[in-house]
Amino acid sequence: MLHANPHTTHNPQPITQKSYAIIVAGGSGTRMQAAVPKQFLPVNGLPVLMHTLLAFSKSLNKPELIVVLPDTHHDYWTQLCTEHHFSIQHQLVSGGPTRFHSVKNGLKLVPDDALIAVHDAVRPLVSPQTIDAAYQQAARQGAVVVAVKSRDSVRQIKGSFTQSLLRDEIYLVQTPQTFKASLLKASFECAYHESFTDDASVAEHAGHTIHIVEGSYQNFKITFPEDIAIAELLLK
Repeated sequence: MLHANPHTTHNPQPITQKSYAIIVAGGSGTRMQAAVPKQFLPVNGLPVLMHTLLAFSKSLNKPELIVVLPDTHHDYWTQLCTEHHFSIQHQLVSGGPTRFHSVKNGLKLVPDDALIAVHDAVRPLVSPQTIDAAYQQAARQGAVVVAVKSRDSVRQIKGSFTQSLLRDEIYLVQTPQTFKASLLKASFECAYHESFTDDASVAEHAGHTIHIVEGSYQNFKITFPEDIAIAELLLK
């Protein structure tokens, strides 16, 4: 169940619990029409993934960073880190066949008494303030997602008919999705199901209520070629 009263923390404070962040970087770059996966594409001179890690490194909570990449990309990532003199500490973990399996691999490095944020590598414009607000609320409520209200009218297709949905009740879910680690690790003990579209859906399947932390429309997912140009402008 989704708790749809978003909490906004304008001045988040650091938490006392140890925090971790799993950065999921399994994209293939197909829709980008690029020779390399989108998490490695340059934005203002740095690969997208590095911008994302930089955002988390600026969090007040200074989380331990875990990057989940397909095995075939590990050497290339190491090469990029050397070329760009990228020194932010992180652990590299092998990805799985789906996001579910990739996150599960990353969770093996997270202790039960920590807080864990799971974030898309290709959302490099997430703010440290949003990251900290998510950790703060997860410490209180157990399971939170960053989300924004839909700016557009929304219609739902049902068979051959469509129906309008109340825009004020529609939230667009982003990342990070942040949890008490014990809650998320227990949730991921279930068998994989194709309905698991994100980490919150796994926790929800296990019976947990998902709460909302207000996000930002700038925290978009780089998916198409024009997104790179928009990200470059915003990062400047």
